[in-house]
Amino acid sequence: MSLFEILRSAFRGVTANKLRSILTLLGVMIGVASVILLLAVGNGSSQEIRDAISGLGTNTLTVRASSTGGGPQQETTTAGSSEKTITLDVAEQLDAADLGHVAAVVPQVTTSLTVSTTAASETSVSIIGTTADYFDVGTSDVASGDAFTSADELTSAKVVVIGQTLATTLFPQSSALGESINVDGSPYTVVGILATQSSTGISDTNSVVIAPISRVQKSFTGFGAVNTLTVEATDSESVDAASAEIEIMLNQLLGQTEDDESYTITNQSSLLETQQASADSFTVLLGAVAAISLLVGGIGVTNVMLVTVTERTREIGIRKALGATRGAILGQFLAEAATLTLLGGLLGVVAALIGANFEINGTQPVVLDYSIPLALGVSVAIGVFFGVYPAGRAAAMRPIQALRAI
Repeated sequence: MSLFEILRSAFRGVTANKLRSILTLLGVMIGVASVILLLAVGNGSSQEIRDAISGLGTNTLTVRASSTGGGPQQETTTAGSSEKTITLDVAEQLDAADLGHVAAVVPQVTTSLTVSTTAASETSVSIIGTTADYFDVGTSDVASGDAFTSADELTSAKVVVIGQTLATTLFPQSSALGESINVDGSPYTVVGILATQSSTGISDTNSVVIAPISRVQKSFTGFGAVNTLTVEATDSESVDAASAEIEIMLNQLLGQTEDDESYTITNQSSLLETQQASADSFTVLLGAVAAISLLVGGIGVTNVMLVTVTERTREIGIRKALGATRGAILGQFLAEAATLTLLGGLLGVVAALIGANFEINGTQPVVLDYSIPLALGVSVAIGVFFGVYPAGRAAAMRPIQALRAI
């Protein structure tokens, strides 16, 4: 019996009982679609987080005062400089130190205040005091207008750059550019509006006010410690080296040893690596859960094929009496099982590709290239694996016993 005849006979067997075959196809289709879609959801979620972390800059470091260290305290040396406190003066010394792997050091002070206009008011708005380098080192791009300048820092100018959400809230009918806003009752001129940014935390990154650090310290926070330092490495490969240089220099400036914990240094590259490992585990878990439904579909194939063998016992007996070999009978029923799962797999791929166009629980699925051939291959393998037992039973029948069975 040729391969073509086996396949043609298998197709006839599949279409002999259409409803039963459709239900079996449906089980396999759901299993394959689940595997592809859940892997796509895991990959999509991973990519969203990866893009958000990468957007923060993989060549930047963040230095923060440790809650267990001496960041807030104001110990002074005989020279009058602050010890164990990262101040604006410390940041300027770091920036001027010309460290080999450090391109820029940007200090930031933050507070939350009420911002208002005659049309609207917003409470607990994040106020960031920083330098003009903030817009070059960070990912905050000015969409309209201009960023403030170094000259604005020197004169403590009352100028601000605000986020898109805040601009729309405070000026719903017109552009905020060039207009005046009140920050804790003091007027400031809006010189720039930030481009829309994705929010990666509980706060809205599009509802911020950024002003010269000298003005924010003078009006709101005082001239004590700064909250954070954003350090830009010369490139993404120099992050670790930059971190080591910053740590050594900071320890010298703060008059402390490596055992002191007055600050912590973090970088986005390490966050990205940690996230990637977590995302990979999450994707594998989703794939394993989806594979269970595919396994259930394979068990359904076994059930259907056992019923088929029982119903076609007389046909098997006649074919064997006419000279059909054990291999031909085995091949026919294996081909039927593989055909069922292959068709179900193809339908599952189509369903998954359609489903991937829609957001699932707020995540846009991104189909993995290898998931389609993997799911199809596994579905056919399951068809063959779960079809072996029913096909073996059919092939093992003796002609006389098969003919007497009906």
